[in-house]
Amino acid sequence: MATMRTTFTLDRQLAEQARQMNINLSAAARAGVREAVCAALVRKDRDAYRDHPEQPDPFWEGAEAWGEE
Repeated sequence: MATMRTTFTLDRQLAEQARQMNINLSAAARAGVREAVCAALVRKDRDAYRDHPEQPDPFWEGAEAWGEE
């Protein structure tokens, strides 16, 4: 996996609390960004379904999953 270095601003008091609790800020930031991306993907998928709900497709009415045996 390729990585990218970035910089972000963090409230001084929060950073100090994290330091006192031995929280790895890099790991916490990665986890937070991962969670935010997952949540955004869920919203995007939900919005796409809302905007374009599934419709019945006549093609699939006669199709068989395994074919004729």
